[in-house]
Amino acid sequence: MGWFSRFLTSSIGQKFVMALTGLFLILFLVVHLIGNLQLLRDDGGEAFNIYAYFMTHNPLIKTISYLLYAFILLHAVQGILIWRNNQSARGEQRYAVNYVRASERASRNMAWIGIIIFIFLALHMYQFWFQMHWGSLAYVEYDAYPHPVKDLYTLVAESYQNSGFVLFYVISMAVVGYHLWHGFWSAFQTLGLNHRKYTPLIKTLGMAYAIVVPALFALIPIWMYAVGT
Repeated sequence: MGWFSRFLTSSIGQKFVMALTGLFLILFLVVHLIGNLQLLRDDGGEAFNIYAYFMTHNPLIKTISYLLYAFILLHAVQGILIWRNNQSARGEQRYAVNYVRASERASRNMAWIGIIIFIFLALHMYQFWFQMHWGSLAYVEYDAYPHPVKDLYTLVAESYQNSGFVLFYVISMAVVGYHLWHGFWSAFQTLGLNHRKYTPLIKTLGMAYAIVVPALFALIPIWMYAVGT
């Protein structure tokens, strides 16, 4: 375990962990988006509430969710450690010309962007995830489902009638998009999965993902706010 511990605490190891956890979170966002899009169905929240029940009671999903929480924390901690190491390394260097390329500037901003996203996630999980598990939500019954389920839909719908919260959510998604724009292709680069023939395609896919996924997430509260007012 000695060499493995040294690898994980090394600069290369930290970036490797960041890349792997980042790719896992990227995949999770797609699954989470598919579930959240159920909010847009005109069924009074039935599809979304059944989805929420499944996600919080299925044993396999619950196990994966624990890995998700661990990966979020690990990704955040590793990001801060890498940022601190880079700051220390730059502090020891002196340049005659202070020139920063766009990619380097993006890397330096990733830590602050990551902290903002982490704060958003903490608030988001308290408002919805915590309430789903331990809050006093009402139960609703559906003819197509064998037992009552918690009515998370009403809590979400009421939250999205607050214009301030909708604005905060949309801005947070813009920040997430910026983070993904840089993180998507850099994760492949860190893992050595880059090639001059395929890297342009990876960057294009990363750009599309960073725009489409956050935009669809942001569309949900905007649509529910517009329809509900």
